Amino acid sequence: VQLQASGGGLVQAGGSLRLSCVASGRTFSQYATGWFRQAPGKEREFVARITWSDGSTYHANSVKGRFTISRDNARNTVYLRLNSLKPEDTAVYYCAIASSTRSGYNYWGQGTLVTVSS
Repeated sequence: VQLQASGGGLVQAGGSLRLSCVASGRTFSQYATGWFRQAPGKEREFVARITWSDGSTYHANSVKGRFTISRDNARNTVYLRLNSLKPEDTAVYYCAIASSTRSGYNYWGQGTLVTVSS
């Protein structure tokens, strides 16, 4: 499985972006797609995930109500809508796939940079 993340950029505080994660390869064999982020000097943190079987979603408390994960099965694409952005949302955002409930996130994309100016 290969993942290609895109959509990052520079935005002012309060602005919005939509990130995309396109999957190719053995995309029929996956449990969930997640978004993570890593800010400069900080550890990577979980942002949101969506399961492929039923489309259920889960968002980290830090982004709940501002970010929304969604999917387009026909396009093998998962989106992350970022609204009401804050400077502390500045990070490299990564998408990842978990092949099963036991595998963890075992496929990762290259990341896309989101910079929020104050």
